[in-house]
Amino acid sequence: MTRCTQDNTKALDAFLAAKFEIDAMLERLAALSADHFEVHPDEIHWGHVGTLNHYSARLREITDMAFCEGEHAE
Repeated sequence: MTRCTQDNTKALDAFLAAKFEIDAMLERLAALSADHFEVHPDEIHWGHVGTLNHYSARLREITDMAFCEGEHAE
């Protein structure tokens, strides 16, 4: 019996496109973080803290899913 091999070219292309999109977003976020999220230390107020906490919560949700941590722990 011969086994049919499945062509996964389209899936691989879609996977790589999603990966490159994630890589680009991470690169932009790293650059923004390196620039202190474009806020001068003398200008920081509680609104900036809230914004960063919001970003952190979204990123934590993603990392918890990716690493099976938090509410996604097995």
